[in-house]
Amino acid sequence: MTLGRYRISARPRALADGRFAAFVSIASGTGSASTDRVMRFTEDFATHEAAARYAMAQGIDWVRETARPAIRTN
Repeated sequence: MTLGRYRISARPRALADGRFAAFVSIASGTGSASTDRVMRFTEDFATHEAAARYAMAQGIDWVRETARPAIRTN
């Protein structure tokens, strides 16, 4: 999914106990100016889909918070 200049990708991973960990990748830029932030969350999930939904929601929230214009106070 692309949101503004950010590319958000859920990357759930299977855990040894059969549950799933939620990871999200948030990338921006191209070439040598590219960055990729990967976040892992402490919650675990019963299904791959649940972990992916959670990761995407967290990634979207992070982008919206980061992209929000700074509020100036005088």
